[in-house]
Amino acid sequence: MENKKLKLEDLLNEQPNHEAEDTIEYVAIIGAGVMGQGIAQTVAAAGIDVIIIEKDEKHLEMAKESIKANLHHEIDRWAMTESEMKSILSRIQWNLDLTEVSECDLIIESVTENYHLKRLIFNRLDEIARPETILVSNTSTLSLTTIAEVTTRPDKIIGVHFLNPVPKVPLVEVIKGMDTSEKTVATIKKFASNIGKTAIEVYEYPGFVTTRAIVPLLNEAMHILLEGIASAKDIDTAMKLGYNFQMGPLELADSMGLDEVLVWMEQLWKTLGEPRYRPCPLLRKLVRERKLGKKVGQGFFKYDKDGKIIE
Repeated sequence: MENKKLKLEDLLNEQPNHEAEDTIEYVAIIGAGVMGQGIAQTVAAAGIDVIIIEKDEKHLEMAKESIKANLHHEIDRWAMTESEMKSILSRIQWNLDLTEVSECDLIIESVTENYHLKRLIFNRLDEIARPETILVSNTSTLSLTTIAEVTTRPDKIIGVHFLNPVPKVPLVEVIKGMDTSEKTVATIKKFASNIGKTAIEVYEYPGFVTTRAIVPLLNEAMHILLEGIASAKDIDTAMKLGYNFQMGPLELADSMGLDEVLVWMEQLWKTLGEPRYRPCPLLRKLVRERKLGKKVGQGFFKYDKDGKIIE
């Protein structure tokens, strides 16, 4: 009887792959602000069920109306059908009870850039979520390692920085903490691909790539305006036509939310101590006046209900 040769490689290939990435079928999003809404819409549009958790009924209802308005706007511009909108909304649940996320495969925190708040949320999520659930922060400047310290699963803590508007920007930054496992990274990269995003892997460092690179540009454009060198419209026109930007830096800041931009600048200025991150006084003035950009209809420019600049 002929003996069949058995190669070590064949034997290894037969072993179960414990490092294979997990399938994400149910996602929770903590925080229903502009970013949370955009993430929910994007995930639901990819056929994945979503539950959004907010702090009170008022903010929950505001978020519901906002996401419906955004979807109706997409229908008006022929970018989406009525049936597609209904399909997206049918996959999104809304709740105030954090314990409702206990069965989710992935939980994405999307609240303001505040260490204390994020650590409180992650500590509670660590108690509620299943042991195998990955916990994600949508932070743009903060340390994932510091956030992970309050959990018992630092290997399953990872950053995924979405950019606004989430449904339209095809990029996410995937940020590893000191203890984030390769399996977690692989799972998140596959998830990003499944929702139509290209993921770049970033080492943990204040501002990562996109925030650190864009903040000095926005800040300098604000200083040019403050110094009276050119009007806001002409500054943006110069950058769009001169450097092929799709959107000028001042309109871009408005679309991000001037309060968010200020938080990023202050965090980078505090952490890195470099003058290019020190917020322009004009930005501080607009935030004090609650002129926060497109979301309120006024920032460096005034906007109509569709987010177009009013000339």
